[in-house]
Amino acid sequence: MKKKVILLVEDDELDVMSVQRSLQKLDIPYDLYTAFNGIEALQLLRGESDKPVMEQLPDIVLLDLNMPRMNGLEFLAAVRADLRWKEIPIYVMTTSGEQSDRSATEELGVSGYLVKPMGYGNNYNRVDSMEHFVQFHLRSILKDK
Repeated sequence: MKKKVILLVEDDELDVMSVQRSLQKLDIPYDLYTAFNGIEALQLLRGESDKPVMEQLPDIVLLDLNMPRMNGLEFLAAVRADLRWKEIPIYVMTTSGEQSDRSATEELGVSGYLVKPMGYGNNYNRVDSMEHFVQFHLRSILKDK
């Protein structure tokens, strides 16, 4: 199986750790690149980051909407405006179930919109729930790519 290249654009460290753990449990070969916001993600795509350089374009991008400096909608618009990146599948993973966010991402050509589980009393339960959520969705997303 070909190694998948995944770009995770997420500012919540707990969610980053959940995605990392989930990927390890899926037994799928992958390279995971992470960015804290849209600006860092664009730098990675352009090869202008101080992080390890991506050897190829990502097979998928997992994108949070609510981030500092450049949010997910701004990043999505920038990616879709660039012909080099226009076809990269982007899956939004957010806590926002707002119809306005769903509509805005659909207009920008998002591949999927997933609402992250939230509202748990302690971080341990949140991490566990997030891992199950990510495993379930990533399994189906990655097997299709």
